[in-house]
Amino acid sequence: MLTTSPTKPIGAPATNPVTNFFRSRLWRRLSRRKSALVGLVVVLFMMSIAVLAPLLAPYDPTAQTWTAVRKAPSMAHWFGTDEAGRDILSRIIWGARASLLAGLTSVGIAMAIGVPLGLAAGFLGGVIDGLISRFTDAMLACPFLILAIALAAFLGPSLTNAMLAIGITAMPLFIRLTRGQVLSIKAEDYVEAASAVGNPRWRIAVWHILPNILPQLMVQATLTIAAAIIAEASMSFLGLGLQPPAPSWGSMLNSAQRFLSNAPWMALWPGLSIFITVLSFNLLGDGLRDALDPRSR
Repeated sequence: MLTTSPTKPIGAPATNPVTNFFRSRLWRRLSRRKSALVGLVVVLFMMSIAVLAPLLAPYDPTAQTWTAVRKAPSMAHWFGTDEAGRDILSRIIWGARASLLAGLTSVGIAMAIGVPLGLAAGFLGGVIDGLISRFTDAMLACPFLILAIALAAFLGPSLTNAMLAIGITAMPLFIRLTRGQVLSIKAEDYVEAASAVGNPRWRIAVWHILPNILPQLMVQATLTIAAAIIAEASMSFLGLGLQPPAPSWGSMLNSAQRFLSNAPWMALWPGLSIFITVLSFNLLGDGLRDALDPRSR
């Protein structure tokens, strides 16, 4: 007997995730905040540059040309050249890949460790909550950047170690945020109803509590990416991040400090790139926080 697969009724709307996003209440709220839209556009633009760096860079970012040392911006080199004759525009484009990779990866590490710990502390309570909370307080007692630099110096200079150090240092932020949100949600009626019908504790935490705190975690992640980019640039400036001649905005600033009077463009472009990228993530994070606030109209 032949069977036919069920077909979608004629005229049924297509389920396109992109279309659904632009029709969602989140997009309508976010679109009312012009600064957040500007931040979103710049963030997407910088991500596109990082992904398409091999296609967009006009020169090899590590190629040295001793006949073009510290040349001012021109048609051949739009952003000028550095002390080794390398094209600054190409190094800025490739440096975007290192900075965004460091920001996204380190925040991913912080969330992968911090969210489960915060979820366990807030939901289980008792001794587990006490141990995790005291560990979090101890880490938060040290300034974020100083602790990240100290940990990176202990692990050794490399981009991988810098991302790991930033991720571990940012982890307490997500532990405390997750714990606080879980404490306020686990007393809700739907959580008690899920427990009353016999759901195991892990299922309640993962399927009933975690989805309801994701908006707050998303906002915190956006703001933490901006801090992680600054931390990576600071480590590269100190020689603890991506090692030369590989392009990094922080290491470019370190090289440019000796030529501020003779070649100011060497410091202008990497500094401006860090400023614009960090500002864009902060604007996007503030816009998401307002858009996801249920009290906002």
